[in-house]
Amino acid sequence: MHLLGPPGTGKSHIATALAVETVKAGKSVYFIPLADLIASLAKAEREGTLRERIRFLCRSSLLVVDEIGYLPVTPGGGNLFFQLVNARYEKGAMILTSNRGFAEWSDVFGDPVVATALLDRLLHHAVVIQIEGSSYRMRQHADLLPEHARATPPINPSPLPKRRGRPPTKEKPDPITADHRHKPSRQTREF
Repeated sequence: MHLLGPPGTGKSHIATALAVETVKAGKSVYFIPLADLIASLAKAEREGTLRERIRFLCRSSLLVVDEIGYLPVTPGGGNLFFQLVNARYEKGAMILTSNRGFAEWSDVFGDPVVATALLDRLLHHAVVIQIEGSSYRMRQHADLLPEHARATPPINPSPLPKRRGRPPTKEKPDPITADHRHKPSRQTREF
């Protein structure tokens, strides 16, 4: 699951609530900001224990990586994060929070190839929730903010990769029971 949106809109709060519910269900959770995660992986790499550290991070049922895009990723950090994502791919659930759209992840990780490989794995089977609005923390002081900081433009996730194989069969809707109202897709929901 990816929670995208400007600062202060509740991404970490939602991720924490989901993590608490996961623990209540008897599952293990590891919650860490991306900068701390990469620092941990870099230290393990320097000490020759990277494989063990990745194995440890793969043990939890849910890994929550918070604050992607808030701080610059150190050189080589994107590769380390990719190794972890690749090790957990289709083996363990992840929740990621970011104030940056997927189109900006090349800048976040400093390498378009790494960003593409990350997104390829992270978006497969993923639910993307885009949260819009102003910061809850700044509501009482909105009049003190400059105009450009009051309302942040929405973060547009990059289009999902095209599916391979046969196209789905098109069933004609029953005109009597067809619901013609717009429904958000299963992949992206806006709140």
